[in-house]
Amino acid sequence: MKNHRLFVNGSTQVAAVIGSPIGHSLSPVLHNAAFAAIGLDWVFTAFEVAEGDLPKALEGAVSLGIVGLSVTMPHKEVAATFADELVGAAARLGAVNCLIRDGGRLIGYNTDGDGFLKGLLHDTGLGVEEKRVLVIGAGGAARAVIEACASSGAEEVVVANRSVPRATTAAALAGAIGRTVDLDSIRVAAARADVIINATPLGMQIGDQLPLDPTMLAAGQLVVDLVYYPEVTQWMAELRGLGIEVYGGLSMLLFQAAEAFTLWTGEVPPVEVMASAARSALSLRQD
Repeated sequence: MKNHRLFVNGSTQVAAVIGSPIGHSLSPVLHNAAFAAIGLDWVFTAFEVAEGDLPKALEGAVSLGIVGLSVTMPHKEVAATFADELVGAAARLGAVNCLIRDGGRLIGYNTDGDGFLKGLLHDTGLGVEEKRVLVIGAGGAARAVIEACASSGAEEVVVANRSVPRATTAAALAGAIGRTVDLDSIRVAAARADVIINATPLGMQIGDQLPLDPTMLAAGQLVVDLVYYPEVTQWMAELRGLGIEVYGGLSMLLFQAAEAFTLWTGEVPPVEVMASAARSALSLRQD
């Protein structure tokens, strides 16, 4: 694909990611590579927005004519309360990771769940239809995955989390097929699951506490760790050593960003270009 060199000028459209901390975000890398690849006169940047400053930031974005915003921690749930309209999963989750400015209105979307499903299909060629799913964690990413798996036809979605009330609330997003399991008795749920998803930061580096004892799992099960840096976490490495099929979170990051790209621009995103840019940026972090 031809790479166009673009120059920011008075007609350049602006999109951005807001969050705190934001310096680590790969969103500018992904989106600017995509804009350049297909020759769009757009630019993507990042704004550090402290938790209490979100209302002013959103008001400023509308006033400045910023076309779209990616929303990351800690703002996803609060930003949903300031959106003029919530669409699809954003309404069901009460959280947004993508905002579109429509005149003076902000329309909220949540592309995390679809990003997970599309990333899983890209990596494995599989979906979660009629699968038994175990999700470890009950935070924002976990809730999006739980809701998406249930909506996509999973047979069962089991949630394990240190906080039982949070696990119960998250499992409720799966409706009748959702249930919780105590961490002390997770072995049975882990053994019967077809797909196991780590939606916590546990197990990233050598010496870290692991989200789940790798010996509880076996070849034939599919594991996804939503962490994308490092690309291969300590937990993933141990699972692979046991012959278990496991994937990282980079594809979810890519496909949730790709969906936001289309929502903002109406264009088909160059996903492979975005993937290459992300891997290059991650390799620099490792040097």
